[in-house]
Amino acid sequence: MLFDINKITIQQLSSLGNENIKVSTLRTDLIHPIVSGNKWFKLRFYLEEAKRLQCNTIASFGGAYSNHIVALAAACNLNGFKSVGFIRGEMNNSPSLQEAKELGMQLHYISREDYKYKEVLMEKYANNGWFWINEGGYGINGALGAATILQTKDCSSFTHIICACGTGTMLAGLLTGANENQSVIGISVLKNNYELNQLVKAILPPKTHKEFTTIHDYHFGGYAKHPIELINYMNHLFKREQVPTDIVYTSKIFYAIEKLIQQAYFKDNSNILIIHSGGLQGNRSLVPGSLVF
Repeated sequence: MLFDINKITIQQLSSLGNENIKVSTLRTDLIHPIVSGNKWFKLRFYLEEAKRLQCNTIASFGGAYSNHIVALAAACNLNGFKSVGFIRGEMNNSPSLQEAKELGMQLHYISREDYKYKEVLMEKYANNGWFWINEGGYGINGALGAATILQTKDCSSFTHIICACGTGTMLAGLLTGANENQSVIGISVLKNNYELNQLVKAILPPKTHKEFTTIHDYHFGGYAKHPIELINYMNHLFKREQVPTDIVYTSKIFYAIEKLIQQAYFKDNSNILIIHSGGLQGNRSLVPGSLVF
């Protein structure tokens, strides 16, 4: 396996906190240039199950700018699986999809209406013997994999564990892996993502009754939306802390935490851990030179 878990570090971010609040980030983005951050963790148990079932092809779903699709294509390429991606909307030559194709993924474009009925598509290809993974790695295996992120370093001293959310798989994993005395917060990167709480609860292990919070005020207009304010913030953050972020997930969570601290959302003596979930390849859709990193 070409993923170096030992590269993960906890980096303190002095410019985000203040004299009463500490902020750090778990740099899971460092393990692999493509299957970085939480992507590998969410996929790992699915890949193991596919291998156990002797499936040679893995299929999944995503949009034109899906980090999950690129990560899955790379993971399959590295582990000897064929990969198939069903992409929402018309044909698109986004950098993410180009990279997925270069990694060997076979792409099928389906209408947004048909995309709502993924089960019909899965039934159509049922005889192919493919192993299916939900969009974003959503599911119990994805959550169990995400839970192991908190085992890579000693995270027990943190009062808050915070991640960016799309499908909620990562949040469910952190709820599974966090200590009882730790608050777990998800920052949604999707607009009107109000079913998020139910999606998270649906894939929690039966004995997990931990409370959690979701915040919906920092999506910047929706998934992958990136106004100039966000681009400027990404550059400013990198100049201060040398932490690269992406336009889809991580930039929005760092921005959110900084604003929430300024608004006195967190109590004094809070010790906050932000999960850096990788996915920097999403920045390739930007005009060259937009970012300083």
